[in-house]
Amino acid sequence: MSIFNYFKVKVLKFGGTSVGSVESLLNVKQIVTSQSQPVIVVVSALGGVTNQLIEMTRLAQSGSNNYESILEQVAQRHRDVIAGVVPQPMQGQCNAIVEQFIANLRSFYGTLALNRELPAVDQQRLADAIVCHGEVMSSAIVSCMIEGAVPHFAPNFIKTRECDGSHALEADLTRQLIANEWPTVEGIHVVQGFIADDADEHFKTNLGRGGSDYTAALIAAALHAECLEIWTDVDGFYDKDPRKHADAQLLPAMTYAQAQELCDAGAKVIYPPTLRPVAELSIPVWVKNTFNLTAPGTCIH
Repeated sequence: MSIFNYFKVKVLKFGGTSVGSVESLLNVKQIVTSQSQPVIVVVSALGGVTNQLIEMTRLAQSGSNNYESILEQVAQRHRDVIAGVVPQPMQGQCNAIVEQFIANLRSFYGTLALNRELPAVDQQRLADAIVCHGEVMSSAIVSCMIEGAVPHFAPNFIKTRECDGSHALEADLTRQLIANEWPTVEGIHVVQGFIADDADEHFKTNLGRGGSDYTAALIAAALHAECLEIWTDVDGFYDKDPRKHADAQLLPAMTYAQAQELCDAGAKVIYPPTLRPVAELSIPVWVKNTFNLTAPGTCIH
């Protein structure tokens, strides 16, 4: 029996809607602190922030300074969330962390706006560095919100390499580095989803839109977790689209193959690459609703 099975660690992933408001973040805190075993919490950026970061990058690359007003909106939203969920003694520290990253963003956007002739590869690397900031800021808030939570930095152990113009996961290296990051697991740990690091040149990369699910699955598989829980804004998988069909029925359980088929067909419940790492080790995956804590969810096994 591995030490990870002995500790019965769980990996909990919370998407953008789950960390997008004071109300939802307080639900996240309740879910995490109610666990009876060690947990690793994987978080996305606050809902909508990634899109804003990308839009600001586009504006800066075009030479427009209209990104400045959007950046202030992003900054104020994070300040408001901190005021609503982070205990008073930790608010100063949390605000200082977020303000530093806002300053970083302002510098990056300024560089893009003033250097529009940068080579395409440099512009793309700047864009990748920019988009990482959403997850870093949200994870700082969650870490400060939960007493005793231990923060981690995903690019230290989620590694990619450039392949045909995109970022491909360096799976074996990532697996080993995750095991090194958590030789044992006790208490509550918080880490960013989505973001990664180039294994050769160490510039910031990512796992693609929706990649936070994948991050959580990679961690769960490397540590032989008891289960992976994907917390989102739906009760689970349905037999048909509940937005279009009033008689849609929640599926209490399904196989990995069935879930993968639905994901490949366009069901936006789980990022498609997520299931393979956990399916290979028969780690069950639960899909649950952050906004409906009494819903049973769907178990994929």
